[in-house]
Amino acid sequence: MKFELKKTLSGSKARLGEITTTHGKIATPVFMPVGTQGTVKTLDFSELLEARINIILANAYHLYLRPGPEIIRLAGGLHRFSGWDGAILTDSGGYQIFSLAQRRKISPQGVEFSSHIDGKKIFLTPEDIVNWQLLLGSDIMMPLDECLGYPVGKEYARSSLNLTRDWAERSKLVYEEKLRQQPDCPSVLFGIVQGAQFPDLRQEAAHQLVELDFAGYAIGGLSVGEPRQITWECLEAVTEILPEDRPRYFMGLGEPGDILEAVDRGVDMFDCVLPTRNGRNGQAFTRQGKLNIKNAGYKSDFQPIEKNCPCPVCRKYSRAYINHLFNSGELLALRLLSLHNLYFMRQLLEDIRRAIAAGDWPRFKADFLNGEKEYAANNC
Repeated sequence: MKFELKKTLSGSKARLGEITTTHGKIATPVFMPVGTQGTVKTLDFSELLEARINIILANAYHLYLRPGPEIIRLAGGLHRFSGWDGAILTDSGGYQIFSLAQRRKISPQGVEFSSHIDGKKIFLTPEDIVNWQLLLGSDIMMPLDECLGYPVGKEYARSSLNLTRDWAERSKLVYEEKLRQQPDCPSVLFGIVQGAQFPDLRQEAAHQLVELDFAGYAIGGLSVGEPRQITWECLEAVTEILPEDRPRYFMGLGEPGDILEAVDRGVDMFDCVLPTRNGRNGQAFTRQGKLNIKNAGYKSDFQPIEKNCPCPVCRKYSRAYINHLFNSGELLALRLLSLHNLYFMRQLLEDIRRAIAAGDWPRFKADFLNGEKEYAANNC
């Protein structure tokens, strides 16, 4: 992987870049749809390609449990198994493992947990996680980390930070051994900055990871229920330390307005289930705000979801028809709003990149956020 920083701005940390992988080039800032099980729910990969989406996120934890390493090995990796030709970033599954609460035990060696599928006891080390992602053939890999909720005490947050740092170091060592054996290995390893809601711990973590020299840096454990003021304070504390020549990835951030705020603070990559999960529950993203298409007011509304939206859903279907599909329990409804919302996110990130390139970023950001506030005030 190569990352090229193409443009920076004065008065903002917003930036343009390009990631080059063996599965194509990715313009940044970029939003990555979540394909937890190696698929974006309800959608076919051809639809993603038509939407000019060229990178997705998959979850190593879920794929380890099902279909499992042997099937992926026989298939020749996740790209061949799934038929997806674009880039793949795999999350280690740390968030999912640590959300199991009563079903997992942490030790310096790794984490033991019970499968949510069959209850089987599984023990995974940081080395296991990296080797599994290498078998998947991920373009970008994430190490095992401990993701904390909000709030958490500072003493525990520091202890957790030390554990995550040690796991990151062990992950880097096993990855470097792979590079010695296979110098042309196409997979790269990011580090994950943790530190809960404490900016000073976040900075400490960032310094430690920069010393380990990862290919890129993720910011984890934010947007987990903390007030947004804390989110941005922690993010700013980190981005002032992370190297300019490496991509920065905010894990799990998907609200459009939040993405603009994070771009303004120097973030390059985002993922979230929000566009597709909310779509499957009847919520459509628009520039004017979010619509609950299941509401009775849309029963006889024959407009598209959003005027001038280039997606195939808005070109063909009305709000009234999609309202009917949801109220009739038709599966097509889930597909249509998922697809529309991913087009919305794709277009939003393209517009962000265009505004940065043109030097029009401050106006674009202000107009978008003011539009969101105005819509919320009129529809509360």
